[in-house]
Amino acid sequence: MTARSAATIASLVLLAAVSGCTNFFEVPIETPLSPKMDVSAFRRVLVAGFISGGTDDVDANLETVRLLRSQLRSKSQLRVIEADVLPLAELAADKAKGAPSATAETGALPRVAADVQAPGPTVPPVPQLPDTKIRNAKDLEKYQSIFADVAFWKKVGEEYENPLIVTGTVLFTPHQTSGFVTRNVETYDQLGRRTVIPQRTYMERKGFILTPKFIFIDGRTGATLHSETMHEEILYNSQQNTPALSSYFELMDKVIPTFLGTLSNQKIKGTRVLLR
Repeated sequence: MTARSAATIASLVLLAAVSGCTNFFEVPIETPLSPKMDVSAFRRVLVAGFISGGTDDVDANLETVRLLRSQLRSKSQLRVIEADVLPLAELAADKAKGAPSATAETGALPRVAADVQAPGPTVPPVPQLPDTKIRNAKDLEKYQSIFADVAFWKKVGEEYENPLIVTGTVLFTPHQTSGFVTRNVETYDQLGRRTVIPQRTYMERKGFILTPKFIFIDGRTGATLHSETMHEEILYNSQQNTPALSSYFELMDKVIPTFLGTLSNQKIKGTRVLLR
């Protein structure tokens, strides 16, 4: 036996001895993440509303406002302002046409009814324009100018005592696709032993795509502080009938942590394996 062979065998014996008396255990850990924005200058936050589209099955404007407000109440130190939702699509369409809006005529901002209405004077309803249907990203382009309207957002900020304003766009669109997907198929032999075999199967699937763009605006100046676009999608078997609203909330669950991480400290939970 050579010296090298003897050393190898000794190393294996030592490793086996150490492994035999070593305990492996998992320890939960939390990793803190710093926010992307410094919001220390603000005490209040206004989720004003979103320009939304894609499908008529879900009012993504109202649902997104309600969901973000709920999350901010429990996971942010900023005080959430309860107010009616701004109909930004109609306001942007009026602005693009150069038509007088309720804002210009009355000096007040029109609103869409929300869960809690902020006190204020009654304003005339904004007419529903026939060309405000938004189906895709291209349709959103003609509404983008409202987010650069510093005077408009400064006026919104003055009405609510200069908060941090959250707005943007939400596109929630149906999606269909087909192709080969890999599925794990379980098989059992005569002795009951389980084997997992990957198989490629041609499938038709349907689902939804969620593309939100969050824009954070300084209510004191009307200037944009930060913006972030996200993209999530979900697909089901074509025979599965999943309500659009359920899919919307399932996709928003993936988006919410990133949104909250923009404003406040967050923690990522995980585990580490230790030896003892």
